[in-house]
Amino acid sequence: MSDDRPAAQPADRAGRAREPDSRVTFRDLFAVREYRAVYFSLVINWLGDYLARAAIVTLVYQQSESVLLSAASFAISYLPWIVGGPVLAALAERYPYRRVLIVADLARAVPIAIIALPGMPIYAILILLFVAMLGAPPTQAARSALLPLILDRRKFVTGLAVNASTAQAAQVLGYLAGAVIATGINARLGIALDALSFLLSAAIIALWVHPRPAAAALDQRRHLLRETAAGFRLVFGTRLLRSIALMVFALTTFTILPEGLAAGWAALFHSDPGARGFDQGLIMAAGPVGFVIGGLAVGRLVRQPVRRRLVKPCAVLTPLALALTMFAPNAATVAVLSAISGVALGGLMPTLNGEFVLALPHGYRARAYGVMQGGLQFTQFFAVVSTGALAQISSIPLVVGLWSAGGLVLMLVLVANLPQPEPADPADPAAPPGPTDATHVTPGRVLPSTAGKLER
Repeated sequence: MSDDRPAAQPADRAGRAREPDSRVTFRDLFAVREYRAVYFSLVINWLGDYLARAAIVTLVYQQSESVLLSAASFAISYLPWIVGGPVLAALAERYPYRRVLIVADLARAVPIAIIALPGMPIYAILILLFVAMLGAPPTQAARSALLPLILDRRKFVTGLAVNASTAQAAQVLGYLAGAVIATGINARLGIALDALSFLLSAAIIALWVHPRPAAAALDQRRHLLRETAAGFRLVFGTRLLRSIALMVFALTTFTILPEGLAAGWAALFHSDPGARGFDQGLIMAAGPVGFVIGGLAVGRLVRQPVRRRLVKPCAVLTPLALALTMFAPNAATVAVLSAISGVALGGLMPTLNGEFVLALPHGYRARAYGVMQGGLQFTQFFAVVSTGALAQISSIPLVVGLWSAGGLVLMLVLVANLPQPEPADPADPAAPPGPTDATHVTPGRVLPSTAGKLER
């Protein structure tokens, strides 16, 4: 088995640790057995999730012939994160991450399997789907917090890039497979496959991920709401974390628009429903495909110091490409510009994610993930609803173009104020604190005062 412990980092002339600039290959990454297990579990989870979403939307529409109810079945996936995601993610700190992943997968398999049963009424489908989605926050938070314990600093950002790109690819494949199975075979078959995917994911984690103690010891626990609030104070009370969070939230408010408004956008170019469906799919898939290309290219081919220098130009290019869609004469042009935006987003997100996670004290990673993911779900929901309402009184290209132009101005302000991360601590950045080191912080001096206040 490969050594999962981070190696000591080389030092610069000032004696500070510096990042190695050697490229990390996919072979290096997948040589870590636990990472392989977490990665394949993630792939199975995402494929099953998106397959089921497409199948459930189709099933609800087939039973109700209501666009509203069909859309509601899709929107329910946002609700657990919006109404209680950070609190549910904070639960992941209280228990071993491996156990959280296994239990959540097994628990989610049950309501999804019930949805697949013949004769389920629509209201029951919606309730069961909401219950199943409650397992997403602790699962995703635990997986995010587990990753820096598995990969050393040299492999960590590449691992994030591979995971993020894979999630985008799984979204495209899952939606396609779900739609094909639901319309060509049986929608309940796609839902049943999702239930099976949860069981398979839990088995992979149980067999190949090592047990570790919980991040928060029993005597360190407080009221769950106080622990959740501590996660918010950490993220928004630390300059580096706050800057990254605001940048990510801002990026989300315009990169979601091609996916959320694709149906109406495609209708502007074609009156024929068949051609309109192709254009809709083209617009929806362009961003995720670009994200995969950008994430893999930067994560695999670009050295770590260069990745950091690419953050600012990529952050500016992301909204700029979407702002130009207001002049697009057809869906293909919209798709190309969306893909360019996706490439830029995929090139910068793994670097920002890596800096964010490595700047967190052990014991706060799952909570911070809950804060971020809850914010992402809310900003996506807000952006789609707001631009959809504006498009009712204007045109979609104009709304998206002006919204993205505003995003460009916002990104210029945010990147101008993005602080540099502190030099890395030569100590193991992923090791959990010892019994007397509850305020251990990764890396270096990024969070010393904040972490100390939170631990008390």
